[in-house]
Amino acid sequence: MGGALTRYRVIAWIVGVALVVLVLIGMPLKYLFDSPTVVAVVGTAHGWLYMLYLAATFDLSRRVNWPLQRMLLVMLAGTVPFVSFYAERRVSRWLTAGRQPRTPEPVAG
Repeated sequence: MGGALTRYRVIAWIVGVALVVLVLIGMPLKYLFDSPTVVAVVGTAHGWLYMLYLAATFDLSRRVNWPLQRMLLVMLAGTVPFVSFYAERRVSRWLTAGRQPRTPEPVAG
């Protein structure tokens, strides 16, 4: 699960940053200054990255047996600015709080 969580956390931050750039920089440039370049580039990148985010979320949710509703809510977090950051923190806390420290198995001899 550690690798799946790390992949999820990384892509959640990348998607979140791309969406914030798109909404806070690209959209004002497009509609206020008639410069659609940032929207064209970052919007396309965000779309492709969001697909990776969905795959990483699905992978993580199947490994930790989330209910369907939780998985869908976390997937939707990548569509609202700043919510992916919140969701990433919540997911990390859910999963790290549930971890038990490993104890060595006794060796049968």
